[in-house]
Amino acid sequence: MINVSGHRLSTAEVESAIVSHPKVAESAVIGIADEDTGQAICAFVTLEGDLEGSDEIIKEINNHVARRISKIARPKRIIWAGDLPKTRSGKIMRRLLRDIGEGRELGDVTTLRDPTVMEHLDEKMREHEEEN
Repeated sequence: MINVSGHRLSTAEVESAIVSHPKVAESAVIGIADEDTGQAICAFVTLEGDLEGSDEIIKEINNHVARRISKIARPKRIIWAGDLPKTRSGKIMRRLLRDIGEGRELGDVTTLRDPTVMEHLDEKMREHEEEN
């Protein structure tokens, strides 16, 4: 659960709304600290095929989530991910995404199918922070 301005939102519900967008292949959502709302939604998103992330697709995803759930459920940050950190059995490791989102030292990555995914996501998160 994520608490955005007093509204409790299910990460699964937000992920489902994001993934229902036709350009999105998969998504993982975490809550990150936010001065204004207490917590904000940060979504790691993998796009379909060869699509590249853009401001236009961010607007599309946010509008899509607002229609499916509400405006309060729109992600404050969308981080484009070529892949998400998954165990060998395919489970997304949200704990590691929270570590990146909160700027903490990464936990154990030895159980990941591809540990290099974390380096890429950490780099993307830092780029996003520098832009904002």
